[in-house]
Amino acid sequence: MNINIHRAHSRGITDLGWLNSRHTYSFSSYQNPERIKFGTLRVINDDAVQPGMGFAMHSHENMEIISIPLSGALQHKDSMGNHPVIQSGEVQIMSAGTGISHSEYNHSTTENVNFLQIWILPKVLNIPPRYAQKRFDPEKRQNRFQLIVSPDCTQDSISINQDAYFSLAEFDEERTINYSLHRQDNGVYIFVIAGAVTLGDICLNERDGAEIMDSPALELRAQKGTHLLCMEIPLIPARSSSPN
Repeated sequence: MNINIHRAHSRGITDLGWLNSRHTYSFSSYQNPERIKFGTLRVINDDAVQPGMGFAMHSHENMEIISIPLSGALQHKDSMGNHPVIQSGEVQIMSAGTGISHSEYNHSTTENVNFLQIWILPKVLNIPPRYAQKRFDPEKRQNRFQLIVSPDCTQDSISINQDAYFSLAEFDEERTINYSLHRQDNGVYIFVIAGAVTLGDICLNERDGAEIMDSPALELRAQKGTHLLCMEIPLIPARSSSPN
């Protein structure tokens, strides 16, 4: 097993007053040649946005964009006509494909919103843009992994245009859970949303992350009540143009 640790304090920072963001990989003004991407995982942004503020309408293409509110709610609007509110406990995914414009604002006028925005390089280029949003029952990730994103909607997850699998888990102190790869050649990125977990003799604390390669299964043990996001992604992009 090969592991590359990203401590929370080592992430890049953007502080615009209304936005406080931490970047695991190079993004915007944070450019680190040692942190460009991990396989098809291109961006992990940990964003906190002040009340009533947000990202004005802007465009993307050929990117899978996943947003996971950790607290608060986001007001979304896009060029396909979608304008939902995304609450904590829900997951949003956009396949930008041939092109999509969208905005994301803090829905509250009194409280901050904190959310993870994650970008995955697509498997097939130039597909029609697509939007999906879903609430997941938190009881179904107690002391186990709950699949939230997959290429084929396995276990009622949201589909993604890549051979990638995202799972959430919340487990009790001293509890051990195991994760097995869905695809043998994939890598895994573990992101600790809250709490602390050990992987072998390595301890990952809140907002720490780890790139993990060459391991078909992982054994994780909580040091305290722990909330994890596990992102299993292809390490070598295998992209093709859309047949349409």
